[in-house]
Amino acid sequence: MRPDLLKMKEVALIYLDRSGGLQKFVDDCKRYNDSKQSYAVYRFIISVNPSDIAELDVALGNQILHKPMKAVQIFQSVSEFVCLQRQKYIQHFKPDFSLQNHFIFELQVCFIAIKTLSLIEQLQTEAQINIVLKPTHLPPLPSYVLSLCEFPLDYISQRFYMSEGIVIAMGTVVKYTQGARFLCSEETCPFSEGFNYIRVHIPGATESATVRNDFVCSLCASPLQEDMKFRVLGDKQLVEMIDAKALSAFQGYSNNKPHFRIQSFTVFLRDKHGTGTASIQACSALLAKGGICFIGDLLSQKKDKLELLQSVLESRTTTVFIPGKKYGDVDQQVILPIQTSFWTFVDEDSSSKKYVQKDDTLIGKLDLRSISTNLIDAFGLLIHCNELSCQLVLPLLDHIMKKAIDPEEVPYTISQQFRTQDYEELIVFAKNLQVELSSEAERLIHGYYLASRRVRTDSIHGSKLSTSALKILVSLSEAHTKLSLRRKVLEEDVLIAVLLFESSLTLKHGASVFCVAPNAVFPFDLIDENTLQQRDVYLMQCHQQLLQFIATYSPGTRYH
Repeated sequence: MRPDLLKMKEVALIYLDRSGGLQKFVDDCKRYNDSKQSYAVYRFIISVNPSDIAELDVALGNQILHKPMKAVQIFQSVSEFVCLQRQKYIQHFKPDFSLQNHFIFELQVCFIAIKTLSLIEQLQTEAQINIVLKPTHLPPLPSYVLSLCEFPLDYISQRFYMSEGIVIAMGTVVKYTQGARFLCSEETCPFSEGFNYIRVHIPGATESATVRNDFVCSLCASPLQEDMKFRVLGDKQLVEMIDAKALSAFQGYSNNKPHFRIQSFTVFLRDKHGTGTASIQACSALLAKGGICFIGDLLSQKKDKLELLQSVLESRTTTVFIPGKKYGDVDQQVILPIQTSFWTFVDEDSSSKKYVQKDDTLIGKLDLRSISTNLIDAFGLLIHCNELSCQLVLPLLDHIMKKAIDPEEVPYTISQQFRTQDYEELIVFAKNLQVELSSEAERLIHGYYLASRRVRTDSIHGSKLSTSALKILVSLSEAHTKLSLRRKVLEEDVLIAVLLFESSLTLKHGASVFCVAPNAVFPFDLIDENTLQQRDVYLMQCHQQLLQFIATYSPGTRYH
């Protein structure tokens, strides 16, 4: 035997001994031996940690990661040490299992040892032993990730990959054949009994590769027949997955993309429980687990759909009926949990065509007699649209949904792409806008002006505020209005003008009772939408301070 192969087998033995795999092998043998069931194949699952094995021997670690079928053969030949460790005291073997002692045997030795120690009394041939390697994890490197978004795809390698995605459809669990025993149909043939023909399922093989009716005896060429009582069954489940990046295709409504294509891929899951062959397609409500399912105009839904929706919202589950006539022997019901928040809107314009309107203290002038109160209360968000067309409110819905789905995302990334020319064009356009003062803005300007004159007046020099201050405040307010692309000056425009003007006065004359920060308009860096929200809160606080300042030092001014 090649020295490198012997070394890998020794390392495999050391790893199994340290990880508890040897003891698990003995326990599995005992479980099989105590079972009254007949087995064509005895399946042993060995958990391996590729990182730990690579530290012991790089070559064996490489075999497990990149040539798992060959690695299985190595662990199959090592499994007999479970038996030999128990047998060494009987046969006076030395406890040193080194290469020099050549206590590394092939699978046949494992079979002999199991038979000798009666670990599995029903075992007849080494072909009945099936070792399955199950890695605990894979290295977190791109080459071990299978993604349909990356090209070119590897269609040749038969090794382990990690695949992360979103399940969009799943089938109920079905049986598959892990192993089967065949006998020669010719009674006089020596192979008409015993365990000479054992079929074992290998990864990727179809059911027909394991069991079918066209196998022939290699000795007499007679047809082979399966001994059904020795068939070993396992459970498998088929699911359809899409790459996580493809989820954006289901967000076509909010992203204004009505047409899209996605490519799913099939994954086989094993060692589950259940029966049936139906495939359950995931709906939007299931795919939106932990998120939001936006169903559009509530009144556009038919009555039966609304009743079904109410049932789902109340129970937070949906039931899928699988008819036995089409998918198995008996009818089945699969109950799936719904873990999403449902959002909708009510379009007054479309509803008026169907229902007689009436006043409603909660959402306005609208008739919702066709919709139960429980259904309305179950929604996470209900928006009442009273515009002539609800298209006007869709940008608001889009913004709210994006913020709810990912609060940390910056939805206005386009602002990072503005050029100097874009800002210049904005200023030219804003300068030509004609704006007017609202009465609220005018009263706020006068109130601040009178209050500031009183706090900045002394008996020697008089007021430090000139009459031109009014003109400056109006000009600053109008400038901010134009930059906001509005035609009416609001109180928020006056607030910015006051903060800028007060900052200038503070630098020239010192701080007053109405104290502002050194950088009053932008007190901190604006790096994302969270900081924009912080600035909004700060400006609202400044607005309240301004109103309090006016009420204290210019009480005669009416600004509301």
